[in-house]
Amino acid sequence: MAGPSAPASHDSRTSTLEQALFPRVRPPALDLRTAPLPATLRPGARLGVLDITEFFGETTGGIRTYLLEKAKYVEASPELRHVLVVPGPDDTVTESSGVRCYRLRGQPVPTQHPYRFMSGLRANTRIFAHERPSVIEVGSTGIVPWIANRAARGTDIPIVCFFHSDFPNIIAPHHKTGIAWTAAREMAYGYLRALDRLFVTTLVASDFSASELRRVGVENTVRVPMGVDLDRFHPRRKERAAETRREHSLPGGPLAAYVGRFAREKDLHVLIDAWTIVEGETDATLLMIGDGPLRAQLQARAKAKRIRWLPFEQNRDRLADLVAALDFYIAPGPVETFGLAAVEALATGIPVLSCDRGAVAEHVQRSGAGRLFVTGNAASLAEEVSSMLRADLPALGARGRAHAEKEHSWTGTFDRLFQVYAGIAK
Repeated sequence: MAGPSAPASHDSRTSTLEQALFPRVRPPALDLRTAPLPATLRPGARLGVLDITEFFGETTGGIRTYLLEKAKYVEASPELRHVLVVPGPDDTVTESSGVRCYRLRGQPVPTQHPYRFMSGLRANTRIFAHERPSVIEVGSTGIVPWIANRAARGTDIPIVCFFHSDFPNIIAPHHKTGIAWTAAREMAYGYLRALDRLFVTTLVASDFSASELRRVGVENTVRVPMGVDLDRFHPRRKERAAETRREHSLPGGPLAAYVGRFAREKDLHVLIDAWTIVEGETDATLLMIGDGPLRAQLQARAKAKRIRWLPFEQNRDRLADLVAALDFYIAPGPVETFGLAAVEALATGIPVLSCDRGAVAEHVQRSGAGRLFVTGNAASLAEEVSSMLRADLPALGARGRAHAEKEHSWTGTFDRLFQVYAGIAK
């Protein structure tokens, strides 16, 4: 049987691409408003896509993972080419086979490390005209759609949006009532409708996102479920679960975890509050793996003793080992548009406990590989933890793996996505 890290070729290919596009030694800074631009990538390629987004961190994140997996897909497809335009500390240009990355100097977003603002209308106008992609994909909803629309003016390049963030419900959560919250929500919905006029279509990763958009008047959507690394997040890693627990000084009893950013929209306060109840009824331990603006606040709020706080794990193999050492994964956030960490758990054969709203609830329902609790309700979450511990977790995990293999391979995602691009580019 293959070992936990197999196949090595996949890991090395990802690592080589990432190092080429984002080297540890920063490349020379340029001024992309005036500097000569490199020769066109793969001039004979039948289809090229340019991705532009502010949602791109220096370390990790679901959108970063999506874009790097897309770049890897293009590397292996000589008939395609891919250009990334993302913020960075300086203007730089890097590339790999068939893939080029422009980083435009942007200021850090306050309280949202590691994200930066996108700037550079003049630089983007030059890049768009020079690269002449078949399609431009916008991956964030702030200033980037307006920059892309203005920079593409005078060209016939179609622009699409990928709805990665349910920002109306981040700004004004759906359960908040009152005049001020309602007004904020309506303003956000109006902004979504204004953005919709800029795009040929909006791509979504879940039926939840499509229904949310339709509800507020954005009708033209195409569902393209995102993928996960099925080789790295694999049930074979369970073979070394005991060793992983020892390495991290984790207890031997039931173990659940949340992995991701510690941010307000994730409803982590509900999970922390629920664990006080869980601790009185079970011997389960909760791992909180990650970092973010609410870390200190959440740690101060926690009353339960069986909560372990682990730092953000940049090494994806170590993270995959941690996920495989769990009994189940918990996704408390109600505004997930896909829920990458939860699907990585399913791919590893780990069941998922999710709130009953959002894309992760959709994965649980489609796969039958977990349970749902009432969104925002700590008592309901605690009750479902007890139910999970009584369930046949290996059988649920097997369902999760089968679902991930069927629905969420990266190859399947990009086969579908580039078919959509080809139809738009005609």
